[in-house]
Amino acid sequence: MTQNPPDLRPDLARAQVRDTARPGQPTVGMVSLGCPKALVDSERILTRLRAEGYGVSPDYSGADAVIVNTCGFLDSAKAESLEAIGEALNENGKVIVTGCLGAEPEYITGVHPKVLAVTGPHQYEQVLDAVHAAVPPDPDPFVDLLPASGVSLTPRHYSYLKISEGCNHKCRFCIIPDMRGKLASRPVHAVLREAEKLVESGVKELLVISQDTSAYGLDRKYSSHPWKDREVRSHITDLARELGQFDAWVRLHYVYPYPHVRELIPLMAEGLILPYLDIPFQHSHPDVLKRMARPAAGAKTLDEIAKWREVCPDITLRSTFIVGYPGETEAEFQHLLDWMDEAQLDRVGCFQYENVDGARSNDLPDHVPGEVKQDRWNRFMEKAQGISEAKLAAKVGQTMDVIVDDIDADGVATCRTKADAPEIDGNLFIDVGTEGLSVGDIVSVEVDEAGEYDLWGALRP
Repeated sequence: MTQNPPDLRPDLARAQVRDTARPGQPTVGMVSLGCPKALVDSERILTRLRAEGYGVSPDYSGADAVIVNTCGFLDSAKAESLEAIGEALNENGKVIVTGCLGAEPEYITGVHPKVLAVTGPHQYEQVLDAVHAAVPPDPDPFVDLLPASGVSLTPRHYSYLKISEGCNHKCRFCIIPDMRGKLASRPVHAVLREAEKLVESGVKELLVISQDTSAYGLDRKYSSHPWKDREVRSHITDLARELGQFDAWVRLHYVYPYPHVRELIPLMAEGLILPYLDIPFQHSHPDVLKRMARPAAGAKTLDEIAKWREVCPDITLRSTFIVGYPGETEAEFQHLLDWMDEAQLDRVGCFQYENVDGARSNDLPDHVPGEVKQDRWNRFMEKAQGISEAKLAAKVGQTMDVIVDDIDADGVATCRTKADAPEIDGNLFIDVGTEGLSVGDIVSVEVDEAGEYDLWGALRP
């Protein structure tokens, strides 16, 4: 729930929008806040609108209306969403609000009564109705042709692939199940068909996302569906194996460490999917996990990590943690630091706990003072940074494949290794000999320098 990346803001996103409006074509702008799952919703809304003849505007002034897709997970995210709505109202005037914060329409209209409509998360039809009312469609069937890949708010070479909505967990600090409902998995053949179209359109990396990727298909009782010449289960292991048949990197996000996750590790060792797991551990101490209403199995988690690394030594583990959760003692926090020393995670993010309207954790006793939360965050990040720095230093001299995300005016290429997801992990930079490179290329690089979070390297001949 971090600040929205600048290149996804409509007033700064010219490079992301590839449609040129015809004369007289109604146009819509989009501000997409929050997580990658919300970004997928934004892409689907714009794809539907594009199919109806609307153009996509890269700025406020060129849009007949603006859709703000909000985040409502944390109070800080709510504040950012309200600020973005206000900015859109000031710059454009015609604003339609959707997304997670849209589940609380009175909260929005109480601050911004001039918004045209408020809809909740993944309510695509209601968003379309609101756009039709504000800006009637005027399609030209001879001109308005929708590209096979739809409208994308990410660069052409990678795409998020949402496999389910909602979540069955009841973590006390989280209100996502209240906003997005229980787990609702897409049928496996629909996911594979979308992935196939994305790869055919030039996507080189598929980023698999959901609220709980490990639980994919549970609500469908892992039903089987025909795909090509075979039956495939709606199960994360089967899905990952099939995605591995496409000519693209496959990266898994939001994977809870259920026992069956170990079935994914051999697929990584075989090279079918990237050796990368994004797992929201949140904490290590059993008592804190119990107060969070999460599985209290920190020691067993260390055993699982060791087993994963035995099967796939190159696996990259990313996670996020919460410090300062209500009731967290200094001893419990120290347990987390010691756990980090043992786990040696590659990529780590950390949040200071904050209350969220509607979350059950608000009513827990012994809330941690702000200055203590800040101190623990500083100490945690110092620990994580030291681990990251040592792990990256060990990569110097290695040769690895990287994907090119950007090449600036000075010829410096910003790339990512298989250990790096876009926006949240580090980068590898190539600053010489990039003349023949293009964005989206996957090339071999020898690492010659390492920092705290990033690498530098040279192209192998």
